[in-house]
Amino acid sequence: MRALTEPWTLGGHRLPNRLVLAPLAGIGNWFVRLQARRHGAGLAVSEMVSSFGLSYGDERTHREFLRIHPDEHPVSMQLFGHDPDVMREAARMVAEAGADLIDLNMGCPVRKVCKTGAGASLLDDPDRAVRIARAAREGSGLPVTVKLRSGQRPGERTGVALAERLVAEAGVAAITFHPRHAAQEHAGRPDYDLASELVERLDAPVIVSGGLSSDTAVRQAFDSTGAAAVMLARGSLGNPWRFERLLGRRDGEPTRAEVMHELLWVIARAEEHLGVERAGRYLRKFYPWYAATLRLSKREQRALVEAPTTADARCAIALLGASQGEPVAA
Repeated sequence: MRALTEPWTLGGHRLPNRLVLAPLAGIGNWFVRLQARRHGAGLAVSEMVSSFGLSYGDERTHREFLRIHPDEHPVSMQLFGHDPDVMREAARMVAEAGADLIDLNMGCPVRKVCKTGAGASLLDDPDRAVRIARAAREGSGLPVTVKLRSGQRPGERTGVALAERLVAEAGVAAITFHPRHAAQEHAGRPDYDLASELVERLDAPVIVSGGLSSDTAVRQAFDSTGAAAVMLARGSLGNPWRFERLLGRRDGEPTRAEVMHELLWVIARAEEHLGVERAGRYLRKFYPWYAATLRLSKREQRALVEAPTTADARCAIALLGASQGEPVAA
């Protein structure tokens, strides 16, 4: 009987379990990845990083997106782009920054990514996709994985055919498969039967992604597809304890005090990463996730989710703790 707790090997790296944090665009920086590892994830993947931004020397891209914490290894950095030569150079930089693996995004459905010829648009240009993956391997010397979808449009299986070519012709170490077509984005039930078919056909590990918003959904997808691992995305936002539950390290949801202490940790790390002023703006998308985990009413959560600064957020957390008889030092 397979188990999520079993170790496995990906690209020569021994991973302690079958849980992976997804490359969360605009979210998966070093402290979000480190948080997932603290709570048990066997591997974390960075947010999407532009190969052009790296290759052309964009200062912010290098300073913020290539930051790796010493405690998060092994770590995978995700790149996107449409030019093999640019990808080769960007992959070299990622390797020099200390990444252990490189993941390539060939499944993002967002228009501003696809219109450049990157992301899910590569499903319709498999020759270019293979060249890009090969260039990433050549430039970095690291194992390369690819994240893709089943196709661009309903009924398409171009992702399956591309996955086979990426492994056979580009030497890709694993495929992360999101069995929804790109036009679905994150809506509708993923086709886990198609994921199971890919597992059977592919001579490389398959990591299954998509629709894994509950502990039950994660276990069912892992069991039914036969995938080597599962990738958690939105289901872990504001709730990194999901990793612990899936690994049998905890029963039930965290206490309110645990959630509030964790959020204070996030705030401190965001300030370290971005500075106090930018962190205040950046974290506004984080607060509703933690408010949901705290199961706050609309009235209770207002001061937190509308906090204009990190100082205001800390005050809101302290007041919440006091109201619940659980003092939290802000």
